[in-house]
Amino acid sequence: MKSNKIKFAVVGAGHIGKRHAEMIKREGEAELVALVDCRSQKDCEAEHFDVPFFSTIEELLDSNIDIDVVNVCTPNGLHASQSLKALEKKKHVVCEKPMGLSKDNCEQIIFKALQVSRQVFCVMQNRYSPPSEWIKSIIDDGILGNIFMVQLNCYWNRDDRYYKKGGWKGTADLDGGTLFTQFSHFIDIMYWLFGDIDNIQGKFKDFTHQNSTDFEDSGFVSFDFINGGMGCLNYSTAVANQNLESSMTIIGENGSVKIGGQYMNEVEICNIKDYEMPTLKESNPANDYGPYKGSAANHNYVISNVIDGVKGRKSPTTNALEGMKVVEIIERIYKVRNENKKRDE
Repeated sequence: MKSNKIKFAVVGAGHIGKRHAEMIKREGEAELVALVDCRSQKDCEAEHFDVPFFSTIEELLDSNIDIDVVNVCTPNGLHASQSLKALEKKKHVVCEKPMGLSKDNCEQIIFKALQVSRQVFCVMQNRYSPPSEWIKSIIDDGILGNIFMVQLNCYWNRDDRYYKKGGWKGTADLDGGTLFTQFSHFIDIMYWLFGDIDNIQGKFKDFTHQNSTDFEDSGFVSFDFINGGMGCLNYSTAVANQNLESSMTIIGENGSVKIGGQYMNEVEICNIKDYEMPTLKESNPANDYGPYKGSAANHNYVISNVIDGVKGRKSPTTNALEGMKVVEIIERIYKVRNENKKRDE
């Protein structure tokens, strides 16, 4: 008798890939059927996952294992090509952020998914945090009125404990840049709430990573929202010792809100005319990588949404078009960075 469980294979058995695998194993309607990594299962510290282990995605897809969904959790620069390979074999895809390193990459994924009638789920798990769900509801309900200003601050620590010599992190081709790897979750939240941006201007600097990355570690970026209002993104990975904050301040016609904490996990200010702040559920902790911390550990919600999507009960929380828009916004910001660099040479 055929099982009605959704069968998942996880490609990439690093920190995030193993988190995907753990969340899959905890879901009653899911089954982990395979893992893939170029390192050995022992080197990945993944021996407790008692499933077939492959060294390449090609070996996985050429095997006789029955797979419904492929979770792509490899370095950023591999996401697009591996997603396309899974789609070509008519598998649904869960793609860790970013969906690709260019809009062109993402368009190819969307086109292939439509061709083979499969779904692509982009991992933007910060949408599930209670402060994010709450601010989305008050923006959509018009409680803040017209939006005047939005300030997004992302100040994290990423030092030599993170950028290790010989690794993919910090490289132009496999990492892609600070906004892709560290802060795309927060750009996603901004796009989810307020829509697209234009009139992008910026200043960029590499303060502490000249010997460990191929790109800037800090920037000030200003822009206009197409739907009205103006915004700015201030970011850095040159913060000493530990993460400082990820915050969003919103100035609206009817009041002001600030969501802060290290991971946009706390509502710090809610000052809205004739509005009483509800009690929110507690946020999940950040992903813990030992010496450094990541975004909210909400991958359980991601896997649950994938199961609902494949079974036809719900649509993806972050669909492929939204994943592409985040990549395109970052690409446009980096176009300004590159033009500035060329001008200053």
